[in-house]
Amino acid sequence: MQTYPTGYAESHHIAEQIFREILPRHGMAVREEQIALCHEVLDTLYNKEISLCEAGVGTGKTLAYLVGCILWQMNRPERMKLPIVISTSSVALQDAILTEYLPDLSAVLLDEGIITAPITAVVRKGKERFVCDARLAERASLVQPSRKRQTNSLNIAAHILDMDHIPELSRYDRCRICVPQSCPRDCFMRLDCRYQQYLRDSMKPDIQICNHNYLLADASHRLEDRPLLLRSYQALVVDEAHKLPDAARQMYTETLSSRAMDELCLLLQQAHYKDFARQLRTTFLTLSFSCTQGFSKLRRKVSEPFVLTPFRRAALIDCIALLQNAGGLPDVPRYLLNRLGEAESLLRLFLLEVPTRILYIDYDADGQPTFCAASNRVPQLLRSALWNTREPAILTSGTLAAAGEFSHTEQLLGLTTYRPLRHFRADSPFNYKKKCLLYFPPRTKTRMDNRRMAEEIVRLVGACHGHALVLFTAYRQMAEVRALTDGQWQYPTYQAWRNGGKIIQKFKQSGNGVLFAAGSCWEGIDFPGDMVSLLIIAKLPFPIPDPVSDYERRQYPNLRDYINAEVIPEMQKKLRQGFGRAIRTEQDSCVVAILDERAGIGSRYHDAALAALPSCPTTEKIEDVQQFIREQKRPDYFL
Repeated sequence: MQTYPTGYAESHHIAEQIFREILPRHGMAVREEQIALCHEVLDTLYNKEISLCEAGVGTGKTLAYLVGCILWQMNRPERMKLPIVISTSSVALQDAILTEYLPDLSAVLLDEGIITAPITAVVRKGKERFVCDARLAERASLVQPSRKRQTNSLNIAAHILDMDHIPELSRYDRCRICVPQSCPRDCFMRLDCRYQQYLRDSMKPDIQICNHNYLLADASHRLEDRPLLLRSYQALVVDEAHKLPDAARQMYTETLSSRAMDELCLLLQQAHYKDFARQLRTTFLTLSFSCTQGFSKLRRKVSEPFVLTPFRRAALIDCIALLQNAGGLPDVPRYLLNRLGEAESLLRLFLLEVPTRILYIDYDADGQPTFCAASNRVPQLLRSALWNTREPAILTSGTLAAAGEFSHTEQLLGLTTYRPLRHFRADSPFNYKKKCLLYFPPRTKTRMDNRRMAEEIVRLVGACHGHALVLFTAYRQMAEVRALTDGQWQYPTYQAWRNGGKIIQKFKQSGNGVLFAAGSCWEGIDFPGDMVSLLIIAKLPFPIPDPVSDYERRQYPNLRDYINAEVIPEMQKKLRQGFGRAIRTEQDSCVVAILDERAGIGSRYHDAALAALPSCPTTEKIEDVQQFIREQKRPDYFL
């Protein structure tokens, strides 16, 4: 006879009560997919397992795992209670959990007698995101009163510790007032320091919220017996888990740029080693020159695999020797010695061509190099850092599976051989067969170039009366196509570049505007209601080749195997993220147009594109688009 842990049955029973009785009394609908996900979370936590949970748009996954975690934590023996960690990719989701989901849920559960004390939580971030009071006072004293916007931001910083919540704070000022890498022990404001108080307070809450990079940094500290960044925890929830492999690749890639070396030389000058700093700068310039021949001016960033030539070998040896000598300099601050040592270790990887690293150089638009050494063992490192702890973990996202399979995600996360490993899928509750129409342009002999793409966009925008989001995979193509559509319609038109939050807000307020976008607009941004009734995907979002993907390709016997195993699954997950911008509530309806000729009916990647998306009717006729909009929209939509 199977036995269950203490509190198991009670937690499942209360979960049913919360979602079927309590939350509906507070205006929330009953969602079977949400309830099933909460039960999966509870089973994973009580069995101390790992679960990959894919939850489609509209499932309500955040509330599902929060309720599951709270009920599990509530039934833990008092002596075993430790915080739960929730890791996300975006600041917006962290803020929503802290300021919306948890306070609202806590109030409801307190009112209903489910819990006896409010749920407490804290967002944990790197120290560079917080204000240093001493540096703020110094910076504020240097700013002229006539610079009102800058003065106002610094005045706000005196009351708000988290710089992510200080409006119009420039990047320059952020660097000048943030908490330094090493706080001086004799700081005159140490006793009243807001950051030190924040660190003390962060040890108390029930839930710790952080981003994926901070989670991985804490895991690295635990493996190396360094001071912990997060308080010891008993369970882990990774939301937006499809972004964890990217964060891991970034975390396990060591870099050294010209700017970083300039900063090291400046710090050496401030430590009264001007001659040594000048010598180090000259040596690194020689190394940079050995890598920048033919890259003097570029229109965009490029990456190139590193090739060790005799010129580069000699420059590396000289640079490494100088950095090694820096370790013997007296009276150099410890944090500076550590950074010099890290630079030396990185350059040694390039000199020795270490086989566990993928060595390449990133060139910026000015042709300046950044030396990059990426690990080729990211899945193994993830497993060692996060999964071998044997603490329960829930990894959730709207796009963990590719064409219904979790195998690609398992491989990226280092979970291929992990057992037992749970899988859960909750499809979106939205009625895509009724509320969505998928449009592909008719196949022609002419190539879908930017001009023809612009003509298709003009036809679609006219058929749907604006209300359009046009997603691109490259900013350059976005700008070129946008220019070709200029003056072709009367609807307000916007173009969102990087950090285009204000432009996106204007689009939302326009009512029937057209937004050209790329980058972050593929995911994590809500466009509910009729504001996006036409979603145009200009190109299938295949991953951009780089030296790391080139290395991965060489691990397969042929190109076709690599495309099927790596490229297509990545494209399918990104395509589903973009598709998720279309319908955000049960009442929404939308035309989704994929203009890439490779996805067209009968084309090479048509089946792969369809496999990534919910089942919905398809068409190649613009008349069907017009008819769909007429049937789905209210009369005021057309005003």
